[in-house]
Amino acid sequence: MARVIAIANQKGGVGKTTTAVNLGASLAASEQRTLIIDCDPQGNTTSALGFPKDPARRTLYQSLILDEPIERIILDAQVEGLDLIPSDKNLVGAAIELVPVENREYKLKAVISGILAKYHYVLIDCAPSLDLLTVNALAASDSVMVPIQCEYLALEGVSELLDTLMRLRRTINPALAIEGILLTMYDDRTTLSKQVAADLRSFFGAQVFETVIPRNVRLAEAPSHGMPVMFYDIHSKGAESYIQLAREVIANAQKRIRQGIGSTDSGAGDNNAAAAAAAGADSSRLPTGNPNSSGGSPGPE
Repeated sequence: MARVIAIANQKGGVGKTTTAVNLGASLAASEQRTLIIDCDPQGNTTSALGFPKDPARRTLYQSLILDEPIERIILDAQVEGLDLIPSDKNLVGAAIELVPVENREYKLKAVISGILAKYHYVLIDCAPSLDLLTVNALAASDSVMVPIQCEYLALEGVSELLDTLMRLRRTINPALAIEGILLTMYDDRTTLSKQVAADLRSFFGAQVFETVIPRNVRLAEAPSHGMPVMFYDIHSKGAESYIQLAREVIANAQKRIRQGIGSTDSGAGDNNAAAAAAAGADSSRLPTGNPNSSGGSPGPE
């Protein structure tokens, strides 16, 4: 049975789509059959995997609202072992059309339940909001991965997201775990990135992935070519980072199996308090030491 991981942060521009595409490709390259679900009406994940906008193409909208069988929606992502459920602008309407539907929070979970046995991992790329689509994604997931840009304003977003996760665990998905916090757009030339990374590690400890995603030009260029960065430039720092992240995700899953537990987190409530403390930390008192993981060559995301 697949492990379903939502990649979520209501703050935009933190690397959710980049992570979904490149982590998915790296997991598939590690012989872990993976499905990526584009749950963002912008459809950037769909485009980044080489599928141009096509009004005639069936998308997640048809499955959620029109009850189209999900098997007819799935596309071969042109990477061995990697499939895609695409999205388009029609998904904006789904958030409204789902409102009167009974058990609307569990619609996505019901839609994908029949195909989970075919995969090792299912990654859900969430929109930069906490709307009904994102709630559906979190209700359908075993865990959530939170990409965080290495800037101070990102800390406030983490606090809000973890507060939402705590509420969801009480009402909709008690088993929802924190897969991990992923530091993105890390620039090892700047003291700011080092301070934010060190501060997050001091509050969240092992919840923060050892792997850090650097600012990297190749990561920004790859989507315009419709391919994951590992197929665009396998030797780039961005490709190496996501390959390492895939190894870490797989290792964590194997560790959970050995320990006989289903989650990697110690409770969203504790994490929420930590995030709030991190967001309010006095920058003059923050540690300036380098985090455990090293960054790569800087550049635009």
